[in-house]
Amino acid sequence: MSAGTSARSRLGFGLIGPRRGRHTVSYDELAALAVPVGDDGTVIGVDAEGRPAVLGINRPTPYEVTLIGGLWTAQVLALRSAATGARIAVETGRAQAWTGLAQAAGGGQPCIALHDVGRVPPQGASAGSPVVVVRDCGMRPPRGRVVAGPWQSVVTLLPYLSPVAPRLMQKSALVGVQRVSPDEAGQIGRILHLSAAETQALSTLADGVTLWCSDRDRQFVMTQATDAESGLLGGARRMD
Repeated sequence: MSAGTSARSRLGFGLIGPRRGRHTVSYDELAALAVPVGDDGTVIGVDAEGRPAVLGINRPTPYEVTLIGGLWTAQVLALRSAATGARIAVETGRAQAWTGLAQAAGGGQPCIALHDVGRVPPQGASAGSPVVVVRDCGMRPPRGRVVAGPWQSVVTLLPYLSPVAPRLMQKSALVGVQRVSPDEAGQIGRILHLSAAETQALSTLADGVTLWCSDRDRQFVMTQATDAESGLLGGARRMD
């Protein structure tokens, strides 16, 4: 083959570049390339060692969360979830407690919508537009019309351990517990199979501290407000 023919056969593929060694590493060298990045999701606070605690609430599968705690923590979770790009639908019987947050969130973009109890419309959640439904419906929330689904998580807030709490905790993938009475702590410890130390700690937790429990993990997390969150919601508190 002539030089001219060889040149013509390469038209459209560019010039042949310099020859260098391939960018490869051995299996034993892979660990040196590790990048210290945590899980993807919403930062809900710091753990006992001061490391960020991340809640992956936007998922392609149904995800239910029960929080036995205060409104403040639920609102911080809603605000931070909105900051990750999720749309927040709040089902509540006390809209006045959420109005300021809904107006301030999103920099003028409507990312937190308030709905009366039992009046949450279909949200049309998708991978590009995930949804978090926050149910702030008191001690006995009715069964919701809008349930968890792909890219749509449901967070149910209970101020105390109520008769419906065992059912909600058992079906939830994640349960958060803030300070409760010793009697409530004992009941919660039995439902969640907590250790004696974890159970005893539940009645002495500081404001802003939550024990988050999944099937395999238990983690105490301190939620600390940013300056903007403090200005909007005030300081951490268990009671409202």
